[in-house]
Amino acid sequence: MASSDKLKILCLHGYRQNADTFRGKTGSLRKILKKFIEPVYITAPNIVKPLVDGSPDDQRGWWFSTVNESFSAKETSNVDPGFQESLSCIAEAVQKHGPFDGILGFSQGASMVGMVCALMEQGDSRFKFDFAIMIAAFRSHSTQHDVCYSRTIQLPCLHVFGDTDQVIPKEMSEEHLQYFENNTQLNHSGGHFVPASSAQKGVYTEFLQIQLRQKEQLANYREDVMMVS
Repeated sequence: MASSDKLKILCLHGYRQNADTFRGKTGSLRKILKKFIEPVYITAPNIVKPLVDGSPDDQRGWWFSTVNESFSAKETSNVDPGFQESLSCIAEAVQKHGPFDGILGFSQGASMVGMVCALMEQGDSRFKFDFAIMIAAFRSHSTQHDVCYSRTIQLPCLHVFGDTDQVIPKEMSEEHLQYFENNTQLNHSGGHFVPASSAQKGVYTEFLQIQLRQKEQLANYREDVMMVS
C-alpha cells in the first residue's frame, strides 16, 4: 500500500509526554497498523514542571487545571491556562503538515481530541478531520470547556479504554462516550497505556478499513465530478 493510500493521522500525546516520547510509546501500535496509517506527532506548547529532580526533560501538557500550572483530570476547575495556545498549535500543525484524515490522542491528548472534534463540528474552520481515535479519554472538568459538550458529536470515533486504568478510570472514559453519536469501542483488560496486542488489532484495523473505504469513495466521487464538469 502506497503512502498516499494510507490514512494520515495527527497524534496528540498525554500529559507529561511530548511527541518523541509518545512516538516511542506507540511503537507497537504503529507496527501492527503500518499498512493503514501515516502518523504525525506534535508536541504541546505548554511546559510542565517536573515532579521531582531527575524527571525526564521536556514534559508537556495541552492545558492546566490550575493557575499555578498543574493538572488533574479528576478535579473541577474554572480555568484552563494553555488551552488556547494548544488549539493554535494544533491548527498550525494542520496547516503545515496536513491535510489529515484523522486525529488520535492519548489521555489528556485524547480529551483534547474530543474538544477539537466538537469545535470543528461547531464551525471552527481551523480543523478538518474525518475520524478520531481516543485512548483513555475523559471529559474535561474545566467549566471553560463546557461549550465542547453542549451537543453530541457526529464524527466517527474509536474509543479505547482499559478495565484497570488507575490514571483515567474506565468510568471516566465511559462517561465521555455520551458526547459521541457515532462511536466504536475497544475495551481492554489493561491499564493506562496504548494497547496494541493481537487481541486488539482486529478492532483497530476494522475501524481504519472503514475510514479507508470512505476516503476512496470520496476520492472517486470527486474524480467523477471533475470529469463531468
